[in-house]
Formats: sequence, C-alpha cells, structure tokens
Amino acid sequence: MPPSTPEAGATAPICAYIGLGANLGDAMGALRSALSCIGRLAQTELLATSPFYRSAPVDAGGPDYTNAVAAITTRLDAHALLDRLQAIETEHGRERPFVNAPRSLDLDLLLYGEQVIHSKRLCVPHPRMHQRAFVLRPLADLAPNLHVPGHGPVGQLLAALTDQPIERLAP
Repeated sequence: MPPSTPEAGATAPICAYIGLGANLGDAMGALRSALSCIGRLAQTELLATSPFYRSAPVDAGGPDYTNAVAAITTRLDAHALLDRLQAIETEHGRERPFVNAPRSLDLDLLLYGEQVIHSKRLCVPHPRMHQRAFVLRPLADLAPNLHVPGHGPVGQLLAALTDQPIERLAP
C-alpha cells in the first residue's frame, strides 16, 4: 500500500478562516447551508460566522454577491480541508465554466493558522484577499486584530479599500 496522507492533519487544532460567497440562485440560503455543512465536517468546529454582506462582483460580471466569513478550528491539514470545502461547493451545484464565473457557492480557505502555503492546489493566505473588501469586512467582524501574513493587520488593509462598497445585510 502507498503511504497514506494524514486525514487528521495537524495534531493540535488550527484556527482557520473560510470565505463564503454566492451570486446565483438563493445566495443567502446557499451560504446558510454551506455553514451547516462546514459545522458537520469531521475534526472541525465552527466557531463563529460573520454577518452577511452584499457586494458587487470584482473583476467579473453578474449579480451582486452575498458574502460572509466563518472561523473554525480543525485538525484537518490544509489540503484535506480544501478537499472538503470543494466537495461542499460541488454538492451545492458549483460549476467552473470560466475564471470568475458567477457562482452558486464559493468557499475559499483564507487563512490556516499563521501558515503560508504555496502549492499547486492551494495558496494561503488566499491570493488577493488583502485587496477585497468583501473578504476583509466580514473577517474584521470576527477578528479585528488579526494579522494577514505578508500583508498586515486586517483593519489597516480594510481601511485602504474605501472604493469598494459593501453593504451589511439584515440577519
């Protein structure tokens, strides 16, 4: 048998942040359903969820997005967590016809502890997260003093993005 990749991942729980977005169909329903799925992941605990926000697509067309961020702890390694997130996207009808296509559900692994990961399948911190108000505003709701490795404090990064309107949605 070939050596197995560790499903359990890290021996100690890692705090990670997941960006959620959708702009097709019932976007709020898709995010709520995805949060429920994330909360049921093995070796993972959903700690907190930001409020939902509406924002215009960035570098893309289509309807406005509904976005949020979830804070979790997990014993899954980063690649195993990515696999689970992509499976949740697929269960929610996610298709990838072209780059930045409208989405029924988008789950991005934004941060995985303080780790910096650059592999063929995964880059953490998530590329461009430091340039996106729709990521930083909900992330700041959960962790206003968080530092994005290689980029700086969430609050300072968000303050530089006043040109990207974002609207908090009613619960």
